Amino acid sequence: MSIPIKYLTVITVFIFCCYSSLYAQSTKPIYLDANKPIEERIEDALSRMTVEEKIAMCHAQSKFSSPGVPRLGIPENWMTDGPHGIRTEVLWDEWKQAGWTNDSCIAFPALTCLAASWNKEIAALYGKSVGEEARYRKKNVLLGPGVNIYRTPLNGRNFEYMGEDPYLAGQMVVPYVKGVQSNGVAACVKHYALNNQETSRMEINVKVSDRALYEIYLPAYKAAVTEGNAWAIMGAYGKYRQQHACHNQYLLQDILRDEWHFDGVVISDWGGVHNTEQAIYNGLDMEFGTWTNGMTGGKSSAYNDYYLARPFYEKIKNGEVEEEVLNEKVRNILRLVFRTNMDTDRPWGSFGTPEHAAISRKIAEEGIVLLKNEKDLLPIDLDKTKKILVVGENAIKMMCVGGGSSSLKVKYEVPPFEGLKNRLENEVEVSYARGYVGHVDGNFDGVSSSQDLAEDRSEKELIDEACTMAGSVDIVIFIGGLNKSRGQDCEGADRKSLDLPYAQNRLIEALAKVNSNLVVVNISGNAVSMPWLDEVPTVMQSWYNGTEAGNALAAILTGDVNPSGKLPFTFNNNLNDYGAHFLNAYPGNDNEVEYKEDIYVGYRWNDKENIKPLFAFGYGLSYTTFEYSNLMANKTNLSKEDSLTISLDITNSGKVDGAEIVQLYIHDPESNLPRPEKELKGFEKVFLKSGETKTVQFTIDNAAQSYFDPEKHEWIAEPGRFEAWIGAASDDVRAKIKFDLD
Repeated sequence: MSIPIKYLTVITVFIFCCYSSLYAQSTKPIYLDANKPIEERIEDALSRMTVEEKIAMCHAQSKFSSPGVPRLGIPENWMTDGPHGIRTEVLWDEWKQAGWTNDSCIAFPALTCLAASWNKEIAALYGKSVGEEARYRKKNVLLGPGVNIYRTPLNGRNFEYMGEDPYLAGQMVVPYVKGVQSNGVAACVKHYALNNQETSRMEINVKVSDRALYEIYLPAYKAAVTEGNAWAIMGAYGKYRQQHACHNQYLLQDILRDEWHFDGVVISDWGGVHNTEQAIYNGLDMEFGTWTNGMTGGKSSAYNDYYLARPFYEKIKNGEVEEEVLNEKVRNILRLVFRTNMDTDRPWGSFGTPEHAAISRKIAEEGIVLLKNEKDLLPIDLDKTKKILVVGENAIKMMCVGGGSSSLKVKYEVPPFEGLKNRLENEVEVSYARGYVGHVDGNFDGVSSSQDLAEDRSEKELIDEACTMAGSVDIVIFIGGLNKSRGQDCEGADRKSLDLPYAQNRLIEALAKVNSNLVVVNISGNAVSMPWLDEVPTVMQSWYNGTEAGNALAAILTGDVNPSGKLPFTFNNNLNDYGAHFLNAYPGNDNEVEYKEDIYVGYRWNDKENIKPLFAFGYGLSYTTFEYSNLMANKTNLSKEDSLTISLDITNSGKVDGAEIVQLYIHDPESNLPRPEKELKGFEKVFLKSGETKTVQFTIDNAAQSYFDPEKHEWIAEPGRFEAWIGAASDDVRAKIKFDLD
């Protein structure tokens, strides 16, 4: 039987397609096969690249991107500033705004607020959400989070970091990193390392003991790498051992690669590279933001003059540098690409959504800290309160614009006064008085808050007006603090003083004299002095809380949400209560600073010197009360292989549902090397309904009992007696239990 010609044609086409498909599969490059192991794909792609293509991947091609390999289908890498939101688009070769109309993001609270939440689940949600925004905008590297330690309250960039304690920062950074990277976007943890001041940040050489380096300044980075599996690290601007951190042999090679086995990519901070030889050999992979002639000043579109561009290429071609050195860098970069842009399973992300705004508000609500509430002014009693006066520039000032590289162009921002009006409309009469004039310019890098804050009245006129209005209301809410202008909470310069700026202290003292029902809300990313504290019944610490800042603050003030944040750094009375300042170890001389306080940073210094803080690390009040009871351990004699499990009951003994942050500190009464009186080694945030009791458990392992021995260059857990202290703050220990390590 003959087969009709039309069927023969169909069969022929079908057979041809099958063979074509089989042939294509058999010849498909390994690097394009997402089912192959990443390391095989890396080697395959590397074998197909020219030296020129490899060199190109090691440096920028624009302000925020680096090349891929178009002929091989390897995409570009696109970075975006974080860590609080996705930066607006800029022109290819300039910082000037690109003028897009669809790049307005959701602003999340500053990382000081996240740290103040002490909530690891919230940290994961934060990272996932900001990662979704980056993914939607087609960025595969988020330049954040930051985890530099709060050494001095004058550091202009503290608001971007996670406080003074390495354990707290480490526990909060890990879920943040995992959340970001769940979107196929790399978290680039910064600024590694010792970036603890903005003064002389490009030149300062840090002298610090190995012990302080390992116990205080590195643990959060180590956690991000070894527990969070961070895919990228950004070098700092300053120097350590007289080498810039962006190409520092000891930090990047000896510690990051050899000790922690980091397999991600090392990215320079913008303008942080200074030497071709060191950049080649000391662990840097990708160079960004160098003054574009590679040496002195800016020159448009001169990326080939970067230290890891033409100078690197010439050394390869001349045989001065082995190509394998270049290959190692490209392997790290390709690993980044395969984990992000070439991951076919990564989600699409989302941007500027109501869901992200709600998450931003939730983070802000969990991070706001109630510091004092003597007359129970808060929450506001809406049955008895008819008139409220809000005073202060920060009540109306939009804070998302400014602060340096974390400045944002936001979809919207609700300032505190607007948030209070939204919440109290038709219930309470809310009026406003300026009170003081701070930074009136709402522009940064071409983004404007569109606010006109110009003011012609004198300081006296503003104070007089506020005091006159304050005398006829039920409650006065002063909303002030710092802002994100240069010289306050801002990249590029440190603060000059611990005091509140713009005559705010005089204003607060005047308000307290005319109305005793005064609530002071401090908005800042740093501690401030409070000489008026005894005259003010209620104080609250807020932060730069992003898109939903005002609504979140209003929810706390009215009791819609019970405050549950606790301080991630110590508030002291004056600068000399901080070790760096008492020892004259800040900001340094002749571009060198010595960390003379060593391991005694933050509450560790207060304990050592018996200094009573204004408000302690880990401190924060609630609208309810909590009781601690039944502290028990599963054993009291441990070998070095054992873990100790401690349990206790927490009861909400008040009338309002709320959350308590239970803190575990380890005390070592006697050791070969001096140790702090106590060190944070565990915490849990426990949500309890009124009258409810829950059991909290902590596991204490060998690491929790160890200190770093610089002579042996290892962590040591000495035999002997230890104590576990359970507290509600670093200066509020509620229970202790002893145990022995054999």
